[in-house]
Amino acid sequence: QQDNLLFLWSITVSIFGVGGLLGSSGSRYLTVKFGKKKCLLCNNVLMIVAAAVMGCSKISQSFEMILIGRFMCGVSLCVPLHHQYVGEISPRKLRGFANSTSSFFWSLGKAIGQISGQRELLGSRALWPMLMASCGLPALVQLVTLPFFPESPPYLLMQKGDQEGCKKAIRQLWGEGQHQAEMDDIMKEKAKMENTKILSVLELVKEPAFRWQLYMIVTLTATIQLCGINAV
Repeated sequence: QQDNLLFLWSITVSIFGVGGLLGSSGSRYLTVKFGKKKCLLCNNVLMIVAAAVMGCSKISQSFEMILIGRFMCGVSLCVPLHHQYVGEISPRKLRGFANSTSSFFWSLGKAIGQISGQRELLGSRALWPMLMASCGLPALVQLVTLPFFPESPPYLLMQKGDQEGCKKAIRQLWGEGQHQAEMDDIMKEKAKMENTKILSVLELVKEPAFRWQLYMIVTLTATIQLCGINAV
């Protein structure tokens, strides 16, 4: 029984990564077809459903609901949209700062989760379902507020070819004024993308020009995983 329990908890922990692999694999297709805003809204709905499923697992006396909820959380969280959307709707002079806030709030959320999981707070036997369901609160806030924001201007211009929609989105985000320079930057980026071949994962691994960059990314990622920070 102890071995079975250890196996179940191992699956519960690792299934988050399985969902993340699935979510990240399909993110490019989804964002090109539906846009970042719609994908973010769907992500929020998925996260709220996952939080409800995990929160009701104790009442239902079903550990399978925790497995399903963590898998759905992995799919939702590992679709890399937040920093892309924030960067694309930010003015050019604030773009670097806006992109850096994603990593900051990601780390802040993990820290709050670790603190809330202490037995003195929400980690007790009676309150742990609330801890599992708490991930739905930020998703609910974003689900309510995101419809008031426009779609990403680069997506409207580069993927949809909607210049008027792009101008309207820019005015809504950055106010009235001359934004032709930003429009020109988006058009230049579109021209570069049209002349750039999109490599698959296998082609990227085989490409000698990116070999050292790939080695560095793999080394840094492996170091982060092996340094023990996840255990903290």
